[in-house]
Amino acid sequence: MSYDINPFPPADTDRHAIWEMLVRRDIEAYLNVDWDSHALDFDASGFFGIDGLRTGNPDGWRPLYPTLESYAKSWVAFAQQGANASYAEDLRMATYRCTILRDIDIIGDLAIAHKKFDGSVALTGGGFDVLNWQTIYVCRRVDGVWKIAGFLGFLPNPMGATLASAPAIRAPASRQHDTAGPYSPVLEVSASRLVVISGQVGVDQSGTLRQTDFAGQARETLINCAAQLAAAGCTLADVFKVNCYVTDLADWPEFNAIYREVMPEPHPVRTTVQTGLLADFKIEIEMWAAKK
Repeated sequence: MSYDINPFPPADTDRHAIWEMLVRRDIEAYLNVDWDSHALDFDASGFFGIDGLRTGNPDGWRPLYPTLESYAKSWVAFAQQGANASYAEDLRMATYRCTILRDIDIIGDLAIAHKKFDGSVALTGGGFDVLNWQTIYVCRRVDGVWKIAGFLGFLPNPMGATLASAPAIRAPASRQHDTAGPYSPVLEVSASRLVVISGQVGVDQSGTLRQTDFAGQARETLINCAAQLAAAGCTLADVFKVNCYVTDLADWPEFNAIYREVMPEPHPVRTTVQTGLLADFKIEIEMWAAKK
């Protein structure tokens, strides 16, 4: 059975085009780790990406991708993860099999598309790579062509689904001083898998530091942390321990404000110290994550 057939007939022009953009071109670009071939499908002006962090509770959603460039980093990390894995079946057809896009609502030049991932891909040596989440895309018709304007992704599939087991990370009742920042004083961790990322800084894929101010570097660094976690199938919601290194503790209040915007609760336990860093880096962050 072939799974790469567009379910919308060519006569349904708009939905047919949106499916080709969100499914076929996305999958083919993903399999080839070729962001450039997919980049033209996005409307960079005003683009946004909200990470649902696999929770149906909107309180936990985070605006992790404020720009198209920040999303591209995470997308490439996911694609590279797939390229580095060894599968026991054809990855192309398996990806199409697990991808479902049947619901597209269109009003004028605005469309909402509901893309779901439901299935698994067999891994060489046993086990499966499970795909089970959904993304809601906001699409706009720009100069007669449908573009991706934003999305709300990594939502549970189906919405309202609950975990059968207790969460890997739990914040027990505790107290800390009134001036404490956005971090937990203590967490309980019960996990079958730990993921640790090396210290990240605010560089792009070529190793170039594009931001010279602290706030800019802090945001880029957190985006890079999320991309590295994604490569291991984790999100910021799975993080339980964070070590932060800054060159000037005077930037600590600004960092807390940015950190609070991005990191979901319960906030990881955290240590922040002032130290010297390489080159012109103003901040470096390492993270530990836990998965059931």
